[in-house]
Amino acid sequence: MNHALILPILIPLFTGSLLLIRSQLSITAKRWVSLLATWSLLPLSAWLVLQADNGVLQVYALGNWQAPFGIVLLLDRLAALMLLVTAVLAGFAMLYAVRGDDQRGPNFHALMQFQLLGINGAFLTGDLFNLFVFFEILLIASYSLLVYGGGPKRIKAGMHYVVLNLVASSFFLIGVGMLYGLLGTLNIADLALKVAEADPDRQHLLAAAGYLLLIVFGLKGAILPLYFWLPNAYAAATAPVAALFAVMTKVGLYAIIRVFTLVFGSEAGQLAHLVDYLLWPLAALTLLLGVTGALAARSLGRLIGYLVIVSVGTLLAGVALGSAQSLSAALYYLIHSTWICGGLFLLADMLARQRGEIGLRLRKGPQLLQPKLLGGLFFIGAISVAGLPPFSGFLGKVMLLRSVESGWQTLVLWPVVLCGGLGMVIALVRAGSTLFWRCSGEPAPNAQFDHIRALATICLLAGGPLLVVAAQPIQEYTQAVAQQLLDVNSYLQIVRGGER
Repeated sequence: MNHALILPILIPLFTGSLLLIRSQLSITAKRWVSLLATWSLLPLSAWLVLQADNGVLQVYALGNWQAPFGIVLLLDRLAALMLLVTAVLAGFAMLYAVRGDDQRGPNFHALMQFQLLGINGAFLTGDLFNLFVFFEILLIASYSLLVYGGGPKRIKAGMHYVVLNLVASSFFLIGVGMLYGLLGTLNIADLALKVAEADPDRQHLLAAAGYLLLIVFGLKGAILPLYFWLPNAYAAATAPVAALFAVMTKVGLYAIIRVFTLVFGSEAGQLAHLVDYLLWPLAALTLLLGVTGALAARSLGRLIGYLVIVSVGTLLAGVALGSAQSLSAALYYLIHSTWICGGLFLLADMLARQRGEIGLRLRKGPQLLQPKLLGGLFFIGAISVAGLPPFSGFLGKVMLLRSVESGWQTLVLWPVVLCGGLGMVIALVRAGSTLFWRCSGEPAPNAQFDHIRALATICLLAGGPLLVVAAQPIQEYTQAVAQQLLDVNSYLQIVRGGER
């Protein structure tokens, strides 16, 4: 077995535990430990991407109990890609945090490590029950990180977030229990076999369990009508936490891709493509209402939160198309949206530190200390996230629109994506003109600028042009990811035995 598969879980687990046990360490020591652990995930994830690129599914059986009887971790191209995206985002979010955001309360670095533990575990697990376990780990950490620093806005947003996710966790447990009671297994590959062979009298209950899982993953992924918690929660969180949360919605979308292309995929018999007819309207409405919220937003934080929702709708449209080309486009867009939205959350905090009491409200404010630098970064981020050329958002949307195969799909997807892009441009132009052109007087008395914070922000927003420069190899990899996902039989060999 390749023991490197478990390191993305063990590193944050042991680091977070160490930081809790040795809570008396100085803040400098905690920062170095946390930074080293977080940045060590980047070369590890890059190496796992190279390992996964040979197309062979790698299974790590804990306790050497083979699937479907034991707990297994599964590394394929999709899991490796998600680990790498998360490692890059977390590294720069942590670099931003050590400049002072980690001192607003206790145990910040331990919580960030446990958050990474849950996220990485969700990407690597090969069974549904441990997906539930890792979801709970990342949610418990996120509850604390969301209210980190205190304040009525954070507490209110945190309460909504906690209540909704506790309900979702209950639904998740019920759905998992139904599947186990009906099929006697929770290994994802084994579930795909058992669902395809299920008796007709059980298929209605299996479908009900599948719909419950869609509700749960839809809430985690902020899909209509379950996205209303996100703008307030992300706007209330501290900047590095909000930046890391940019990948949280992708965990829900990852779960939808994993479960509904494998368990209820093309080999599931009468339950094949169980939710495909729902994903189309959900994607379109999520995108359109996300744009509507962005147009109505009165603060930059809420605006970026709605842009995250727009990206969720766009990604879900690629999943709904169901072809290798559309999945490849969606995964390219996933990388882009995660890094750019994370960078925009960091940039918003830098702006708030220079606007005094006005903060991120979209109204006339004091003169900025570095208007050209911050304005240039906002321009790059806005162009990228709105999907305008020449940056990555434009390329991702072009790839998605070119993947449409039938006429009715063209009539639905093209107007929604193009009108949504226009709405995003209008919302971002309004915000940019207010933040950078409607400035007067002297800078705010307590205006701050930090070069390390600026470096972290620049590096994330640089993903827009860099993803274009490296578009060909990235697209080749995402195409290989999509083809592997749609080859369900390769996953079934995990429990059938033989070459994987």
